[in-house]
This record gives sequence, C-alpha cells and structure tokens, in this order.
Amino acid sequence: MAPLHLRHILVVGAGAAGLMAAHELVRAGKRVTILEARDRCGGRIYPLPAQEFGYPAEGGAEFVHGAAPVTRGLMREARLSLSPRGGTRWSARTGKLLPDESSVPHMGRFYQALSEVKADLSIAEFLETQFADRRYDELRRSITRTVEGYDAADPRRASTLGLRDEWMARDDGPHGRLTQGYGELIEYLLSECRRHGAALHLGAAVTAIDEARRRVAVRCYHGATFEADAAILTVPPPLLSEIALPLAARGRADAAADIGFGNVVKILFRFATKWWADLRERDLGERDLGDLSFLLSDATVPTWWTQYPDGYPVLTGWLAGPKADRVSSLAEAELIDMGLASLAEIFDLPPDRIRRHLVAARAINWGNDPFARGAYSYPTPRTREAQSVLRKPDGDAIFFSGEALYAGPVMGTVEAALASGQETAQTIMTGSAATPPRVR
Repeated sequence: MAPLHLRHILVVGAGAAGLMAAHELVRAGKRVTILEARDRCGGRIYPLPAQEFGYPAEGGAEFVHGAAPVTRGLMREARLSLSPRGGTRWSARTGKLLPDESSVPHMGRFYQALSEVKADLSIAEFLETQFADRRYDELRRSITRTVEGYDAADPRRASTLGLRDEWMARDDGPHGRLTQGYGELIEYLLSECRRHGAALHLGAAVTAIDEARRRVAVRCYHGATFEADAAILTVPPPLLSEIALPLAARGRADAAADIGFGNVVKILFRFATKWWADLRERDLGERDLGDLSFLLSDATVPTWWTQYPDGYPVLTGWLAGPKADRVSSLAEAELIDMGLASLAEIFDLPPDRIRRHLVAARAINWGNDPFARGAYSYPTPRTREAQSVLRKPDGDAIFFSGEALYAGPVMGTVEAALASGQETAQTIMTGSAATPPRVR
C-alpha cells in the first residue's frame, strides 16, 4: 500500500519511464522534480543530430513493436505518426545474397514443444533437453541467434516461458518507426511536464536515498540534496546496486539481479549513395537490393537494416547479447572498422571501396554507457517474482519503475518503459498497486 499523503515526488531518471511517470503525476496535481544524470533526457532513447545522418536517426531505441497501446496513445496525444516497415529481408548466411524466404526445419515441432512447457527453464536447457539430436542443429542455431540477437539475451539465463509469451505477442499489430523519431516523443513528454510545473535537473547523478520522518532525501554525486515525500527510481537494473538505499528498499532492489539485462552495439553508417542498390556484379537473379529492409548474415556484425521505404543512404548494424559483451573493450573507431569489415564480407567487396562512400559513422556500445550498463532487459525464470517484489510499494516511499519491471510480454521496449511509468504513477495516485497494463 502506497501512502496517500504523497504530494511531492522525486523522479530519478528522465528516460521514457521517468518522464511518463512525471507526466501522469504533474497532470494529477502532484509536485514533481526530475533528476537526470546525463546532460540530456531520453536515457536509452538517443536521437542523433539530423544534420549528421540526414534524418532523425536513433542511436538507441528505434522501432515500435506490435500493438504498443500506451505508445500509440501517447503518439496520438502528441500528434506523431508511424512509418510502417516495408521492403525485403535478405540473407547472406548461405554465402550468397538471397531473399530471406527459407523456413527453418522442425519449427512446427519446436512451437508444439514450447506450448507444452509447464515449469520454466532457460531456453538453452529447453533446446538441450528437447532438441539435442543432430537433425535439430539448424533449429538450435536459429533459436539461439534470435534469443541473442533480438532479445539481447544470454540463452543460458533467458526464460523459456517469458520468451514464449513475447514470441506469441510479437506480431500483434504493425511494426514501424516514429516518423519524427522517438526524440519527439521524449520532447513532448518533457514539454508537458514543464508546462504543468515539473522541475528538471540535468547532470544530477543520484548516489543515495535516505528515508526519515516519512520523507526521502536524495543525494547527488556533486553534493546537491533534494527532499520530497517519495522517490521513483527508474534507472536500469545494473545501476540499482550503485545507489545507497534504506534497508527495506535495498532488499527489494537486490531482486533486480534476477532480471536479465543484455548489451547492444549499434553502428550507423551514412553513405553518399545507396551503393548496395546499384550492385550488379553479384548474381541476384532478377531482383536488386533497392528494397532491402533487413539483411541477416554470419558476419561479426550480423544484422543490418535500412530506412526503407525512406531512401536515406544509411545502413544500421546490430550486434547484441553475449557477442556484444565480447567486444566491450573496443573503442568507437575499432567498432566502426569492425562494421565496415562485416559489410565487406557480406557484399564480397574490398573494405576501402565501401569506406569511400562513407559520410558519417557512429558506434554506440550501450554496455559501456555509465548510465545504462547495457541496452535492455529480458526475462529469466525468476524475473516475474523479482518484478513482483520491486513493484510492491511495501509501505515505504521509494518506488521502482522502468521497462525491466513491465509485467507484459514485451520487456525491453519503449512500450514497456512507458507502461511501467504509467503504472507507478497510478500506484502513487491511488495509494495501491495498480493492475499492470498488458498487451493483448
């Protein structure tokens, strides 16, 4: 049960969850102060300068996945539009560029076995026990690639039941991008917070929260202290262990160790032209790469995509999960070289030929970001219990929120962050734990 007298709320973190919680609270008449460690808002939503890539490129979250009711409702409120994904997926995994139309053998058998799982276990253990025979080698590789690449997860920790819920909900609605970029959604939330009187402090990295006389005191790295009736912590799970908390809140925060948190390296290349659409020396049949959307490969940076149907000459590379952890020591220039080498391998071209077209490049390693320590969360067999512990107010004035605490099937998304922020605000306003929103 949350105390009903809470009038002034400190929100720690100005990412999607924090701004959504602040947005709901200030509109309900609460006094809100937002503390953000970075010199910008958005957190793992990271808009890059439009002049650098020719459009509002995303260094972090990029896609709207499935139904996303909270995201789409906020988009309507902010008058933002969705650009649907289009184009053709291609694959270079056979050593030759081909449209990605092949089906994985035994996938029907896999989903049948998945539907029959009752007791949770890691997806790696599920594959080892149910699909150990050599005839399932390709199936195991495909599922492992999906878990590592899409979910940024370690298959040895990722929950089979959690992934089943996610995979069943993944296509529930059109996927796409915000035409104006996620940065505009953040700007809308921030402007609404300010319009209703919320205060924002950037460069305010929180190191400790004390609780006394039914009040909280939040201390920051540079010495500033802020007092209020309650605090909402929306920082990523790896950072919770670095903030000193009262004993009861610390016990709840420690449950975050049972929530998976994966890394992503995202590489963006802007070229002078869409050179891949002009390739003629390779045998592509009667097709060309002009409508390329996603490109899958076995290169070091295995996944690439374009902005199709928009014609921007940009390729985005994606390396996630344990593979991203293995390049954590590389500097940005080395990651850029790695990305160019991967494209050279995929297209069977000299790296210098690709580099000649390069206009701008960025490589963002989220695992090395001091205020993220990774990209997004994924469920382990113990995650649902951990989420329940973290979301329960437990009579104190410290609340936890963020995409990692979302109880629906799309953890790790902006939708999860927005829905969690909304739920936390509702808990504070009603004085009781709200029913978490779920994607249908």
